[in-house]
Amino acid sequence: MWTRLGSLIVKELLIVLRDPRSRVILVAPPLVQLIVFAFAATLEVKRVEVVVLNRDEGRAGAELVYRIAGSPSFQSVRPVHGPAELRRAIDEQHAVAGLEIGPSFSRDLAAARPTSVQILLDGRRSNSAQIVSGYMTEIINDYLAEENQRLHRPPGVPQLLARNWFNSNLTFRWFMLPGLIAIIAQLMGVMVTALSVARERELGTFDQLMVSPLRTSEILLGKTLPPLVIGLVNVTIYVAVATLFFGVPLRGSLLHLYGSAVFFLGAVVGVGLFISALSATQQQAILGAFLFMAPAIMLSGFATPIENMPSWLQPITLINPLRYFLVITRGVFLKGMAFDAVVANTAPMLAIAVVTLVGSGLLFRSRME
Repeated sequence: MWTRLGSLIVKELLIVLRDPRSRVILVAPPLVQLIVFAFAATLEVKRVEVVVLNRDEGRAGAELVYRIAGSPSFQSVRPVHGPAELRRAIDEQHAVAGLEIGPSFSRDLAAARPTSVQILLDGRRSNSAQIVSGYMTEIINDYLAEENQRLHRPPGVPQLLARNWFNSNLTFRWFMLPGLIAIIAQLMGVMVTALSVARERELGTFDQLMVSPLRTSEILLGKTLPPLVIGLVNVTIYVAVATLFFGVPLRGSLLHLYGSAVFFLGAVVGVGLFISALSATQQQAILGAFLFMAPAIMLSGFATPIENMPSWLQPITLINPLRYFLVITRGVFLKGMAFDAVVANTAPMLAIAVVTLVGSGLLFRSRME
């Protein structure tokens, strides 16, 4: 058995590795994707255009405008001379946000009366608008608190001190890269495996495989182990790039990360084999892989928290292996996730791997009968 299985594994690896183009495809595109996405895939808002309508002639209004203009989050703060010009700047998307300071802002602030400050946001860019609103609100609140302190008045609202655990500077790449490692590993695992059987059907070698002395379980193992090994090599490259090139901290155990990666890749390879067993051509296999990948990423919690999804949709995410591996990669990198938490997220991936691999084996057996 081991001789037959070893021969099949060697054959699978040679098919992938003997072709120079295949070797390049396995390493170069995922590495480029990891680097490009690390810079491009970001929800941070920088270099923001803001317009300001300052109708106040006192010191406080000018000081507030000066502080907003001095924030590193804003590229330019352009003054406008009337409400119509302010609205036009937002309507024509020349600015994400506009600030209007009332004519009595300085007098009201000095007399401890309610002040008039209005923030106008472009709702068409909802994510940017919310973040810019947070930036401007923080600047305004800080300035009002300083003025209250200067005038020896008690603050109008409690002063809160925020501390960010695990990512104290809120560096977005620290959040993004561990997730990209999981997503790109899944992409490569599904694509390589999905093309496996479909390629042999087109070349005519699958019929030879069916009449060979190999059992169904041996064919399944021979098709599973090579892409799993290739996936672990890719994960190693991604982890090295994330830690050495981008400086993402690795606070947890590499043993925990690689142990869970084996089960994650097993589940991913099972899905790829299932798609490959159903496909008659490589084109069908590629379409099937992309049909799986898009919902898997959207339902993984990578960009949208699962808790924010509709209640009827959340149970569907339970059969998505990427959901669990994302928790592990982010936890191992940023938090130093404990062993019991790793096991709790690895167990569902093991169940998914068993179901998909058994289903693929049954499909292989039906094709061999």
